[in-house]
Amino acid sequence: MNNWKVFINGIIKENPTFGLLLGMCPTLGTTSSALNGMSMGLATLAVLVFSNFIISLIKDLIPDMVRIPSFIVVIASLVTILQMCLQAYLPSVYSSLGLFIPLIVVNCIILGRAEAFAAKNSPLRSIFDGLGMGLGFTLSLTLLGAVRELLGTGRIFSLTVFPEQYGALIFVLAPGAFIALGFLMAIINKLKKA
Repeated sequence: MNNWKVFINGIIKENPTFGLLLGMCPTLGTTSSALNGMSMGLATLAVLVFSNFIISLIKDLIPDMVRIPSFIVVIASLVTILQMCLQAYLPSVYSSLGLFIPLIVVNCIILGRAEAFAAKNSPLRSIFDGLGMGLGFTLSLTLLGAVRELLGTGRIFSLTVFPEQYGALIFVLAPGAFIALGFLMAIINKLKKA
């Protein structure tokens, strides 16, 4: 399988949100708006690409007994750097994502890709895998956030589509995340079978 197939696989076939059902905590917690969903997705994408790359470079140096803890140290270091950069340069994104930024460390998408792909493949293939999975996750979160924001407030990326009084507040709240995710998954599964 070439690098482009690895890249496309993460976006469509093995989409972390709609295909593998991974990363549900940030998916449901940060997608009250399209911008929040996209921001969380891009933050995860950055950590995923760099962690895959670094882990694929050092995989032969890590003893099997400390493989998972070593992966977590790499991921935690990258998340700490990301958190400091967001706090310094994008404080509004940092404050809107809040606690979900440090939780990227324990996101099963990142650790799963480190174990299943980066630890077994070359750095270039690992970068493409990280890009594909990260972009698939970003697109999923952005789509879910856009649907919730539109149905809840009548806006997408803060652009008004219809007056807010016609929106259903439930879609901006936690139950709306489950409802919107369920319907989107049903639609995407139907389209995959067609």
